Parts: sequence; structure tokens; C-alpha cells
Amino acid sequence: MKFAICNETFLDWPHDRAFAFAAECGYTGIEIAPFTLAADAKLVTAAQREEIRRLADASDLEVVGLHWLLAKTEGYYLTHPENEIRDRTAGYIQELARLCRDVGGSRMIFGSPLQRNVMDGVTYEQAMGYAAEVVTDCLPVLEETGVTLCMEPLGPVEGNFLNTAADAVRLIEMVGHPNVRLILDCKAMSSESVSIAELVRRHIGVLAHFHANDPNKQGPGFGALDFRPIFAALGEVDYRGWVSVEVFDYTPGIERLAKESIDYMRETLAEVGAAE
Repeated sequence: MKFAICNETFLDWPHDRAFAFAAECGYTGIEIAPFTLAADAKLVTAAQREEIRRLADASDLEVVGLHWLLAKTEGYYLTHPENEIRDRTAGYIQELARLCRDVGGSRMIFGSPLQRNVMDGVTYEQAMGYAAEVVTDCLPVLEETGVTLCMEPLGPVEGNFLNTAADAVRLIEMVGHPNVRLILDCKAMSSESVSIAELVRRHIGVLAHFHANDPNKQGPGFGALDFRPIFAALGEVDYRGWVSVEVFDYTPGIERLAKESIDYMRETLAEVGAAE
């Protein structure tokens, strides 16, 4: 397993300071929210893209990829019944894939519940079909850029589409391409009827990314969620990908969240005998 942290955790810190502190804590990867670069991916200049790579390299960090893909954007919607909006959404995801490649990343995490919820008048099956169509339209660019689009199940508190890992896997199977895979998020999985460890075991065949956080929206170790069985399961299935810390409640403070999250994960790995 490799540990990364999402860059918006550092709020308004300059990128160089954020990356340096992440490396100081022991992370070897950084995951980027596009809105921390520009409101629209098309506005991120070539110079900015190169600068992110340079700063990551300077801190011995690997850019994992992008997440919060459609946050703070307008006019994009994965399951919209209008062809024009779906086409526009596919075009933007393709632009994000190019941005991901340009900053050195290989993973894009599709959460964005507000841009994928099943709309009034649309059935769930229609929404699945619309989503599969949009993702399929992106496949040539995903192949060209070497980027894997990871579909993220999110709990019912956040939306009404892809609420379970099984639903996300069904969409992935509808698309049927190796560049479309699954990301599992601890906060989201806590709403499922089976344990997070069991979900890891069930879906390792399509699992390409993992987010570590607590249902209280803070980092791993900051709440009641016990990561021992989770990391034991990841070790059991020989997961060797990224585990990225993603938080939404910054109350404990940036430094504490970054440092204590990775310390807790390392202690937990050692306790269960899994390899980092």
C-alpha cells in the first residue's frame, strides 16, 4: 500500500508548502482537486500543469491523479436526459483526463453526487444507461492518456445514484473496459449493509483506488471507525495501490489531520501485519 493525501486538505496553503508538508509527514503521493488549480480544467495553463509536476517532484511526491472532478463547475451532468448535456459532460471528462496526464496522474475519481443524481422523470435504469454512454464516449481519451476513471459509490446521504459498491461495479461492467474501475471510500462504505472489509474482498478484481476517512468526515483515526479489519483485508487481497486520505471536516486543524492520519494508518498496518 502507498499513502497519499488530497491536496484540498491544505485549504489555502500554496502548493509548494502543502506538498512539502505532505512529504514531511510521510506521504508519497498527492491527489489533486481540479478546482484548486482553476474553476474550469480548460483554464489550467500548460505552465501551471508543468509547475504541479515540478513541485511534486521537488517534494518526492507522485501525483496520484484527480478527484472531485465536477466540483464547482456548471453545465455538466452524468445522468442527464438531454444528449447535449451528456455530450458536454463527456467532453469535460476528456479534458480532465488530459489534465490528469499532464500533471503526472493516472487516476480520476468520479464522485460528484450533485452532477449524477437520478433526476425527476428519469428511471434508475435510464440513469445507468446515460452514465454508461458518457463514460464510453470517454474511452478513447482515457486510453490515449493512460488514465483510469474510478467510479465512486457514495452513501444515500450524499445522493441517489451508485449508493453501493455493487451498483458501481454494475456500471463498470456495462462499460466493460480496463480503464474504468472502482474506488472504495471508507466514509461512503460505512452506510452499506456489509462490512468495509468484506466489500474489499468482494471487489478486489476491479478495485483501483481507496480513500481513507472516517464517517465523521475527518481523517482515519479521528473517529470511531476501526481500520484494523480494513487494512487486514487490503493486505489479505494483496492490494498494492494508493490509500488516499480525504477529509471534509478540518476542525482538528490541517497539520494534525495530515500527520496523525498517516501515523494512525502506519500503526494499524503494523498491528495487523500488513505491508506498507
